[in-house]
Amino acid sequence: MNFLPDLIDNYVINHSQKEPELLKQLNRETWQKVLNPRMLSGAYQGRLLSIISKLTNPKNILEIGTYTGYSALCLAEGLQKDGELITIDKNEELESFAKNYFNKSDYKNQIKQFIGNAIDIVPTLNKKFDLVFIDADKSNYINYFNLIIEKMNSGGVILSDNVLWSGKIVEELNPKDIDTKILLEYNKLLNSDTRVETVLLPIRDGLTITRVK
Repeated sequence: MNFLPDLIDNYVINHSQKEPELLKQLNRETWQKVLNPRMLSGAYQGRLLSIISKLTNPKNILEIGTYTGYSALCLAEGLQKDGELITIDKNEELESFAKNYFNKSDYKNQIKQFIGNAIDIVPTLNKKFDLVFIDADKSNYINYFNLIIEKMNSGGVILSDNVLWSGKIVEELNPKDIDTKILLEYNKLLNSDTRVETVLLPIRDGLTITRVK
């Protein structure tokens, strides 16, 4: 969902870096072959993820929610030469799709895929992270944060996607809408937890940048 007028949104896109050719192919194939292609980060947000990663120059990146691998490849652009990106997704049907593009990239030896529940996998990861991207089931955002906060290096960055949830976060809450309820609690948590400092950006469906103190 876009919260900017179309003319402004188009201007922003036209004056931002374009996606590399491999990602253009991945973008196209996702829309052609995969269900719910709107889950893709897309060119503009992908360039934002890329530049944040390049600015932080992380050694270890964790991504919760691989989908078809687009965001992982964007985040990998900022990895240190001996760095590693771990990406987790429970959808095994998309594993080979993402792996195909990982293997075509310059980061094929730096990206490690896990298939399964991140709630179970993250506690087994014996390393500290400099950059984390959360873009999975919204009902577990708070659980993911609680799992990763102790695994973050000081100065590390947590990126959280879809935190505006198509504007539902400012509408009257449907008691049965668990995702929106959790996102409201999550946004409040990020803005009140004394271990972090947070800015919520109204980009696409909302992206939060959280820095660990």
